[in-house]
Amino acid sequence: MKIIAIIPAHLKSVRFPRKIILKIHGLEMIEHVRRRALLCQFFDEVYVATDNNEIAEIVKKNNGNIIKTKKIHSSGTSRVIEACEGIEASHIVLIQGDEPLMLPDHLNKICESIAKNPHIDTWNATAELSNPEELERRSIVKCILNNEGKIIFCFRGNFSSSTFENQKLYTKKILGLIAFRKDIIMQFKDYLPSTFEISESIEQLRFIENNINLQSVQVNPSLPSINEYEDKKIVLDFIENNLNQKSLLKQILNQNK
Repeated sequence: MKIIAIIPAHLKSVRFPRKIILKIHGLEMIEHVRRRALLCQFFDEVYVATDNNEIAEIVKKNNGNIIKTKKIHSSGTSRVIEACEGIEASHIVLIQGDEPLMLPDHLNKICESIAKNPHIDTWNATAELSNPEELERRSIVKCILNNEGKIIFCFRGNFSSSTFENQKLYTKKILGLIAFRKDIIMQFKDYLPSTFEISESIEQLRFIENNINLQSVQVNPSLPSINEYEDKKIVLDFIENNLNQKSLLKQILNQNK
């Protein structure tokens, strides 16, 4: 078994352009994510996959590994598929670059799930919903789980008339941390996105619609990511007021010293 982490990165985010190089405590967000990934005990290698020279130079100056990709990609998964072509691995973990509060323990947990059941198709980290407003917020992708922890549906806007307390029992927040058997992710490019996937802009729907097992790996606590500019303050406040995040911040700021 060989598990490789790949962080796809570009500058043209629709909701918040150039957010990947937003500085948080003097360090670009892509570096916050990459350095946290390095603290996971399971990864054989950690790469940033990008078509952008500015991102590549930031990672290189911090002694990180880069895989240059083409500019044609419309999604992180597509970029990771290209990056995978020259990599020898049994499993690939795709880490979104807008998760600067990501815990190494969450990465360890998804890798432990891979080690326990390596023949599952895909794994996606999920977390509890914090409040009813998250059900309505379209920048947060939600999913519904069956009794075996399999993700059977994904959505953005709330479609249910049930109470928040009821929905919390079977609805989780999708996190930007998804793992694949390498043979499965290489098949992904052969599946065409449906109208539903395109309209909702949720790639996980393509796995579900093609009968690929998408297993939830529940992690806690639920942590904010940066989807929109307003999320920057939420993340900064979280770092300032959480002892674990303060400790991790100190670790990653000193990682290259």
